[in-house]
Amino acid sequence: MAEKHFKYVILGGGVSAGYAAREFAKLGVKPGELALISKEAVAPYERPALSKAYLFPEGAARLPGFHVCVGSGGERLLPEWYKEKGIELILSTEIVKADLASKTLISAAGETFKYHFLIIATGSTVIRLTDFRVEGANAKNILYLREIDDADKLIDVIKAKKNGKVVIVGGGYIGLELSAVLKINNLDVKMVYPEPWCMPRLFTSGIAAFYEGYYANKGINIIKGTVAVGFTSDANGEVKEVKLKDGRVLEADIVVVGVGGRPLTTLFKGQVEEEKGGIKTDGFFKTSVPDVYAVGDVATFPMKLYNDIRRVEHVDHARKSAEQAVKAIKASEEGKPVEEYDYLPYFYSRAFDLSWQFYGDNVGETVLFGDSSPTSPKPKFGTYWINDGKVVGAFLEGGTPEENKAIAKVARLQPAVENLDQLTNEGLTFACKI
Repeated sequence: MAEKHFKYVILGGGVSAGYAAREFAKLGVKPGELALISKEAVAPYERPALSKAYLFPEGAARLPGFHVCVGSGGERLLPEWYKEKGIELILSTEIVKADLASKTLISAAGETFKYHFLIIATGSTVIRLTDFRVEGANAKNILYLREIDDADKLIDVIKAKKNGKVVIVGGGYIGLELSAVLKINNLDVKMVYPEPWCMPRLFTSGIAAFYEGYYANKGINIIKGTVAVGFTSDANGEVKEVKLKDGRVLEADIVVVGVGGRPLTTLFKGQVEEEKGGIKTDGFFKTSVPDVYAVGDVATFPMKLYNDIRRVEHVDHARKSAEQAVKAIKASEEGKPVEEYDYLPYFYSRAFDLSWQFYGDNVGETVLFGDSSPTSPKPKFGTYWINDGKVVGAFLEGGTPEENKAIAKVARLQPAVENLDQLTNEGLTFACKI
């Protein structure tokens, strides 16, 4: 097969890849200089929609509605957009070998792609229970959610198992968002997770108590402190029961597993420096290999604000890191300076009528403020994290856009605080007057 040569190649088809393509177009690329290679069959889209509006029983989101970059209020990049910009969109193409020394990528079909600059935007893959040889974990209707194909499978099963029983394995992001949307689909929902409360990597016990109470009031049954150790299936090979470590057995027509992801870095093992499970980069997302950049979930980068090296799995960083890498590539070609990445961690979620945002670092002592009663008609509450006498992180449920901006500002500026009582008493007012 003939080799294809490009000046720039974006490897991946997720959020980072789409935002990188838009940044290249903004800063100027000639037709034929840039290719985006994705194993998915569709142009890059806003992945967060898959666990939210894509699964709604009515008024569901569908492509082309949520192609990038609508999630951040930008234009929607349809396949025609790439054509108009002279960007080669190479879909349904899995790269199976990468040789960074010779700047070569080889696809499963045997095609060869040469590049001068490479942006690795391969993202993450889900952790599967079959990876741990969990008994019966390959039964039908045990599902995962990462790509649009996964979401389509889930929709088919929801329709086939109308009003059926669902067990969600995992109490993190995916677990909470899917429990909500599956409940809206009128399914009987149980959540199972080993930790003492949901979203333990971010939530305090006080924050989690609100969401667990709210979900329980919606009829979601939460089972904590145990894990799924096996599954039984019926004569058709469809999942029938979930066996828990504590001996309980749950009936299930559908199981959805959300127990985390792992960055897709296998192609580059031994060719590039790694750190903290990701590809090590600098403040411009340059890796240890010249002309190779890594962005989004796969990149471990310097977190300037905390003088630390971190890897972040979130859509906000996926977008911003991609834009930063392209700016850095273009600046290096033009001999211009570009500022180092200075990221403020930001996470958010929406489920039912709830909507929360978090900014900063969740370390140190915490203060809970506001109305965090799960039965409140309009709950509005938050938490501050205080470390070394400074507010370093802030969480808010039910905030207005102005209030969310205020907590972001607090997390960025890290104001000193005399005593924790001040924060308890002032609550949101503390952030709004900064």
